[in-house]
Amino acid sequence: RDPGAPQPARRGPCPHPGRRIIRMSNPETPQDPRGPIRVGLFVTCLVDLFRPQVGFATVKLLEDAGCTVEVPDVQTCCGQPAYNSGDRASTAAIARQVIAAFETFDYVVAPSGSCAGMISRHYTDLFARDPEWHGRAEALAARTFELVSFLVDVLGVETVDARFEGSVTYHDSCSGLRELAIKAQPRKLLASVGGLSLAEMEHAEVCCGFGGTFCVKYPDISNEMASRKCTAIGASGGQTVLAGDLGCLMNIAGKLSRDGSPVAVRHVAEVLAGMADEPAIAAARKG
Repeated sequence: RDPGAPQPARRGPCPHPGRRIIRMSNPETPQDPRGPIRVGLFVTCLVDLFRPQVGFATVKLLEDAGCTVEVPDVQTCCGQPAYNSGDRASTAAIARQVIAAFETFDYVVAPSGSCAGMISRHYTDLFARDPEWHGRAEALAARTFELVSFLVDVLGVETVDARFEGSVTYHDSCSGLRELAIKAQPRKLLASVGGLSLAEMEHAEVCCGFGGTFCVKYPDISNEMASRKCTAIGASGGQTVLAGDLGCLMNIAGKLSRDGSPVAVRHVAEVLAGMADEPAIAAARKG
């Protein structure tokens, strides 16, 4: 297919229709007189391959907020692994495909600060000497958001209609926090979840040691960072640890599992959408 041509999209599946988000307030959100806001869901590689439930939860949250959600069939990786490894040529090729697949949507939303940050903060640099693609990358970057940031900062969502019994602690993922300033937004929505109490861990903003290819290049350092993070999680008293990036969550879940910790690990979207009925990350399925 021609990477520069608009690509077909399919409607995102939402097998768990639920009650609506009950309160929204953002008069500055542009309202399209032609209909609902049209969102292109950037699923992310890890969600697609390891935790599809996060994608379903994302669709539910967006649809409950009044958006129309579509998932382009041709989407692939955002290119971050190649970018972080210094392979700019391969990253640019991937970025062109992502731009072509998503540029017709009102917004692009990803349940990952890492992937959203790659598209919104780094694509423009890739095409600094290519006027045509730089302009297209810049336009897409301005409309690309991480899920919870989009709900709170763009749509003005203030509460969700969900329930989760128990105490949780929250890990601030590096890309979401440092590139996209995501910290208060997930906590704001979690405060509206019935039955949930938040027990903040010490140094919630410190890296968990994943860092994409970092954990492969420097496994000993990564393991020590993960150990410190898991110690802080245990000390918080939270029964479940939440975050907005699946890479961090899988890294944390693996370490907690190896250490025999009873703490459960979930993506924040699962809790906000009221879809925490499936086993936690790295937990064995019953039956």
